[in-house]
Amino acid sequence: MASDRPTPRRATIQDVARRAGVSSTTVSHTFSGNGTVATATQQRVRAAADALGYRPDALARGLRSSRLGVIALVERSVIDFGPHAVLGVDYFLRFAGAAALAAVDQGYGLMFVPDPSEEDAPMVAFACDGFLVTEPTSNDHLLTTLERHGIPHLSVGRDPARERPDTVVDIATELITDRVLDHLADGGAKRVAVIVGTDENAWNLDTEAAYRAWAVRLGHEPLVVRQPERSDEAGGREAAELLSSDGTVDAIYALTAEHALGALALLRERGLLPHVQLVCGSDAESLRAATPAISAVDLLPEALAWEATMRLLTLVDGIERPAPTPDHGRINVRRTSGRRDQRG
Repeated sequence: MASDRPTPRRATIQDVARRAGVSSTTVSHTFSGNGTVATATQQRVRAAADALGYRPDALARGLRSSRLGVIALVERSVIDFGPHAVLGVDYFLRFAGAAALAAVDQGYGLMFVPDPSEEDAPMVAFACDGFLVTEPTSNDHLLTTLERHGIPHLSVGRDPARERPDTVVDIATELITDRVLDHLADGGAKRVAVIVGTDENAWNLDTEAAYRAWAVRLGHEPLVVRQPERSDEAGGREAAELLSSDGTVDAIYALTAEHALGALALLRERGLLPHVQLVCGSDAESLRAATPAISAVDLLPEALAWEATMRLLTLVDGIERPAPTPDHGRINVRRTSGRRDQRG
């Protein structure tokens, strides 16, 4: 059904010029890159545009309606770590591909964009009709900007500092964590430890919280090692070395592929396989190719992308679309977890 909510008036280039105390030409040159505009003036223009919610409409110029017919995807991990760090991780590529197909199926396009709320980002991204933001961080600046200016958006995973379930696609981190921990326990684990990242996102925070609750229920002493995501395999190796020195750890749940690979290398060198089980929180080609292959969670990003895209488009044009909730977190069991006689 169509929405009866009034469409807010879009700020114009003249509005920005008046607020910044410059000419419309200066505003145009700031966002197009044409001409020469002093850095201080550019900063003043961008601040005025942000305050007004101005969205440069270069791409939309000549269209009859105010809609571009394109939604934006901002994948936080790709932005933060660079594409080289995620090309081997199934989640991001599968999510982006499925979201693009879902959008096209509904007559829209999908554009992969940098965070347009950052000072040096091309403001043309704000011309998009709505935004999907994966794994926002605490008090995410982009979500604040989108909320302030009434731009339709959904986050895939919650911002830990916000309570906005109507604009969040649940990635079921607590459920997935419990499934992994129960799987390790079924494989004989008596002392499970976890390696989480340090970014302030719900994946890290909710995984640790769910793990601690699970440990308390079973009467175990929680053992958590936090390593920066950017520490890569070296960080996983360092964490596994710390955990192995405990002497009682017989299973490790590492959230990132690089940390899991580093942990595997240390466990192999110490001769701790197959005694110590290992599971990773997000599947990747590098995990499947490891020796032995590492068990990992398939986060089912295609299903998440379909749900997120359908829900976002409903916010964009008010037309209800079916958005079934996926069964979260299938574990791809390989050589590093499960019954001991099947490991090695």
